[in-house]
Amino acid sequence: MSERVTWLPPGAQAPGPSLPDPAPEPQRGVRRLLAPIVVALGLVLKYAKFALLFAGKAKILTTSGTMLVSIAAYSLIWGWRFAVGFVLLLLVHELGHVIQLRREGVEASAPMFIPFLGAVVSAKSLGDDAAAEARVGLAGPVLGTLGAIAVFALGEQLDSELLRAIAFTGFFLNLFNLIPLTPLDGGRAMAAMSPWMWFLGLFLAVAFAFAFPNPIIILIVLVGAMDTFRRWKAYRNGGEEGRSYYRVRPSTRLLVLGVYLGLIAVCVLGMDVSHIQRTFSDV
Repeated sequence: MSERVTWLPPGAQAPGPSLPDPAPEPQRGVRRLLAPIVVALGLVLKYAKFALLFAGKAKILTTSGTMLVSIAAYSLIWGWRFAVGFVLLLLVHELGHVIQLRREGVEASAPMFIPFLGAVVSAKSLGDDAAAEARVGLAGPVLGTLGAIAVFALGEQLDSELLRAIAFTGFFLNLFNLIPLTPLDGGRAMAAMSPWMWFLGLFLAVAFAFAFPNPIIILIVLVGAMDTFRRWKAYRNGGEEGRSYYRVRPSTRLLVLGVYLGLIAVCVLGMDVSHIQRTFSDV
């Protein structure tokens, strides 16, 4: 039997058995984990700069630019698909305010989105009296709740847990906004009921902050406390002109109360039916 001989140049060594690739350094794994976050943060900063440069020039750029910033920010936590659905529900909610403000004869800005704080609409006033303020305040949760119902119905039709989760978040968002504390929508509605309700809303918000401690909730409580005392002082010291703003016909007050309680009931029911049970085995 002949042996196969491999010729090697002088000074060369015969090839030995192949060695396994060296184990990846821990730093490489960390870099791979942080890379998507760094890219997303870069997008946030990029679009934030874009929004600030053009916000004053075009309403459509203000809305679309800040929407992109919010989607990029929420994507860091929940992924882009959930972020898109969540921001669209926020848009529907804010459009309710815009539509009602224009019905009241008040010029309103396009919605501007603020990551992790929601969205805002700017206007010179909320109407001529507390009844108009209540209509503007409730218009957002009304349209926002209808949007959440539509998403939930589509999720049931497509058997999509993602859409159910987005719907659940939409119901919760609108329910939270119904806390009777300004600048939340529930506080606007309570202007047509009784200014005393703002203190009840402040108590509920403080209790919520203790039960679910969160920097954003604490910020809302602080802003709400300052706004409540400011408006209460204006109500007490504003004389006849200040008190006339809060005079609402009993029939209007009853209608506001009915819509307010109806929204709470629908949102609570919506959260119940759209809630997805999770266990450790599902993770």
